[in-house]
Amino acid sequence: MTTPALQRLREALPAAHITLLTHEKLAALWQQHPSLDATVPFHAGESPWAVARRLRAGNFDAVLVLPNSPRSALEVWLARIPQRIGYAASWRNWFLTRALSARPGLRRMHKRSAGEVNRLIGQPTGAPGGSAGEPLPAATHQMHEYLHLAAALGAEPEPLPPRLHITPAEIQQTEDAFISELAQKASGQPLVLLGMNPGAQYGPAKRWPAESFAAVARAVSGRVGKCLWLAFGSEADTELCEDITRRAGGGVASLAGRTSLRELMALLKLCRVLLTNDSGPMHVAAALGTPVVVPFGSTAPELTGPGLPGDRQHTLLKSAAPCSPCFRRTCPIDLRCMTGISPDRVTEAVLHALSLK
Repeated sequence: MTTPALQRLREALPAAHITLLTHEKLAALWQQHPSLDATVPFHAGESPWAVARRLRAGNFDAVLVLPNSPRSALEVWLARIPQRIGYAASWRNWFLTRALSARPGLRRMHKRSAGEVNRLIGQPTGAPGGSAGEPLPAATHQMHEYLHLAAALGAEPEPLPPRLHITPAEIQQTEDAFISELAQKASGQPLVLLGMNPGAQYGPAKRWPAESFAAVARAVSGRVGKCLWLAFGSEADTELCEDITRRAGGGVASLAGRTSLRELMALLKLCRVLLTNDSGPMHVAAALGTPVVVPFGSTAPELTGPGLPGDRQHTLLKSAAPCSPCFRRTCPIDLRCMTGISPDRVTEAVLHALSLK
């Protein structure tokens, strides 16, 4: 969601040397990105003083502090970067040279208490506060927060589609490593690659049920012909992906814990469509140009949906649960926001996405 701001920053400052400070586990995302000249990766547990020392060596003239945390502002203050631009917030304004007020149109996410959830489910569908009301405007999306910061350095604040980059050579190498043997079993027929990402690191409230993923895999495979579903996930998702593979009765290959980040990007690029929860791989796939189908429950697509808001190649599905979005990690009731999105509805969305690409 930061990539539109980086793209606009590059447009505004074509001769600038732009470096991104990022967690080491995400550094590979930014390889080949035309908006950046370099990255400075940091690791979990690294102190603000250690990060600041490495930033100070970069001799930077200005910094956009994208996170709203006090620590992120402290690090750039310790690095003695002359211009330090970020949003005003408690415990960090003193570290910034320009503390920007919240932009017009900002909607903050409100995490509902268990009491609020129980009160809302007792209301009629469509009552105020429920998901059946008017959708939030596109200007509420999180990408606008970063674009507004970039505008402080002269960048255009209008959004662009998020973009990540993977090379043809990486795609071919990954296809040879993961897909070639599976394709040989297709008896010479073209193999349609489909992806699914059934995990979500934030918590179980963002996860559509495993049996529903398996039901869609069976239904789509029965209608598309020779296709293969690739189940993606981290090592922690191995059991989940293997469970879906068993439930689907064939046609699903689990790659959980088996890919590097660049390999995951290449495989997402190869997929015709990705069925996914609201997650990091959802955003990565969309930024690589792969259509995504997403059941949304505890979170709001208007705030953190994939791609450019309103992009019709992506299908973002919600139920009529009046307590959604609650922004909770776990559901205090029965996960009706997710179970209310039927496999039949998702199957039709996947087939429609396939017809568009």
